[in-house]
Amino acid sequence: MNKTEFRPGNMLYPVPAALISCGVYEKPGDEKNCNMLTIAWTGTICSAPPMAYISVRPERFSYPILKETGEFVINLTTTQLAEITDRMGVRSGREVDKFKTSSLTPVKASVVKAPLIDESPVNIECRVTEIIPLGSHDMFLAEVVAVHVAEELLDEKGRLALEKADLIAYSHGSYFRLGEELGSFGYSVRKKGK
Repeated sequence: MNKTEFRPGNMLYPVPAALISCGVYEKPGDEKNCNMLTIAWTGTICSAPPMAYISVRPERFSYPILKETGEFVINLTTTQLAEITDRMGVRSGREVDKFKTSSLTPVKASVVKAPLIDESPVNIECRVTEIIPLGSHDMFLAEVVAVHVAEELLDEKGRLALEKADLIAYSHGSYFRLGEELGSFGYSVRKKGK
């Protein structure tokens, strides 16, 4: 395989395309105190305790909200939400009330004050434990304090069938629908026929 060397950069794709909600939401009408932003720099960093991260540019409108409240919700996105996910990433909360101008519904979370996005199939409530300045972005390390999953994603045994969610990913400037399953963890070493 012939290769060309690129300048150093982020080539770890695909990554989740997530809507991050932040601010304080207790009841309808409070969405004016909230914002959402599209993030691709997010992921799992620890399983015990469950932890995740988001990386945000300090100049983003949501940055001081995140820093002040120390809480946010990672809302996974689907093909049905792709266009609005992109729109929420290219419009600033300084210029537009994103909940008011979108078709998305804020819902009171169970632990954090930031709202869940009702149309998202999976909402991950997070509480910030540390903010690490890295350069262009600051990383918000956070403990996962609650997770909400659409009931239609649970099979008859209560197992999460996330493949039914029709999630999207972001890869080098574009959004993609996730494809077919190639195998499950450990399939490469399982005995054939069992």
